[in-house]
Amino acid sequence: MTNMLAAPLARPWTDRFVLDIAMSLEGTGDPAEAVLEAHRYTPDQLIEFSKDPLFAQRVEHFRTQLRENGFTFKLKAKAQAELLLDTSWEVIHTPDVSPAVKADLIKWTAKMAGYEPTKELAADTGGVRINIVMGDATGVTPGIRQVEAE
Repeated sequence: MTNMLAAPLARPWTDRFVLDIAMSLEGTGDPAEAVLEAHRYTPDQLIEFSKDPLFAQRVEHFRTQLRENGFTFKLKAKAQAELLLDTSWEVIHTPDVSPAVKADLIKWTAKMAGYEPTKELAADTGGVRINIVMGDATGVTPGIRQVEAE
């Protein structure tokens, strides 16, 4: 049985490690031996990681980014954000964390993923907007004065 609290993106390597390997392969970073030592991995582990299609895809993605855009702060920040998703998952699923903190993390994650509606999207929909007010059967909302048409 799998641990439901484990981060769904958990893997034995991090995107920071992948980025460092990609930089090494592109000649813009430390030699592979130094990268392995810094991340406390062995050459055998790197060989095993290389068999993982996701690992190979991530290395190639970072290599392409490095060739096309050079090393950027944004690229490094993206790698760090991947790690933060795992941390966010763990915090959200920790029973001792307050619901407010969990809600903030969930909202932040949805916003970063692009699931939060933007003002432009709301204004550009051009569709029909329907508001349903749940209240008493009289149709009179307390605190709002109704005006008869003349």
